[in-house]
Amino acid sequence: MVVLHHLENSRSQRVLWLLEALGVPYEVKRYERNKTTMLAPPELKAVHPLGKSPVITDRDGDGERTIAESGAIIEYLIGRYGNGRLIPAEGTPQRLRYTYWLHYAEGSVMPLMVMKLVFSHLSSPPMPFVMRPVAGLISTGVQRKWLDPQIDLHLNYIESELGKSPWFAGDEMTGADIQMSFPLEAAASRGGLDQRYPKMTGFLRRIHALPAYQRALEKGGPYRLLS
Repeated sequence: MVVLHHLENSRSQRVLWLLEALGVPYEVKRYERNKTTMLAPPELKAVHPLGKSPVITDRDGDGERTIAESGAIIEYLIGRYGNGRLIPAEGTPQRLRYTYWLHYAEGSVMPLMVMKLVFSHLSSPPMPFVMRPVAGLISTGVQRKWLDPQIDLHLNYIESELGKSPWFAGDEMTGADIQMSFPLEAAASRGGLDQRYPKMTGFLRRIHALPAYQRALEKGGPYRLLS
């Protein structure tokens, strides 16, 4: 039985979507963020030493496995339960693209989204009041001169790549699309992804309309990245 340790408004939402898409029996254990720090609760450290989400446990006759990191979880679940679904055939160009986007999501674009979140709140509490003007100047400067141009570079690149095929790895949806969903939702929430990018906004509309995605929202609860 797969157990998903699900943190609200986090990357674990896409793992929940994958489980629904695969039709795998699973259990959800929900965790709420600290209302002040917005960090994961310490209870998650009992599951994995880093105390992060997503993380799954999977128990069968051979014992229990704990897997963390979105990409590793997606690879594990598709490899173990996919029966050839949601992954292109080995040795094909589509498989190479699948592998690329599976790693690009967290290795290249998601760090920029995290930085955008951090710098956008740099001059807010708990920053001391007397330091907020200075923090605001630093935040504005970094975003305008470096961060926002980098985000624009990546958004234009992704838009161009989605012009080659309807899904990230080709003509059919794969785990790469599930992996890329969170960075694009983060970009739509705070990174400038808007109607200037019709391929990406169309991608988001398509995945949000999928029955498995809708079921995942019902199971996972409110998902603030969509608001």
